[in-house]
Amino acid sequence: MPDDLHRRYQDAHTGHREHASTCTTCTDTSRCPTGQRLYETFTRLQDAYLNRQRQERR
Repeated sequence: MPDDLHRRYQDAHTGHREHASTCTTCTDTSRCPTGQRLYETFTRLQDAYLNRQRQERR
């Protein structure tokens, strides 16, 4: 069974990347409100996934 957290993390990354590629306001250091929301969702899910991976390896 696919890992739901991993799928959500990858989907969030795709959403952030797609937005960043078309948004004329977003840069690597500054984001529009939508870009900021997408980036925060991606980083939150990435952190959760990586933390879980670390816990499982112990």
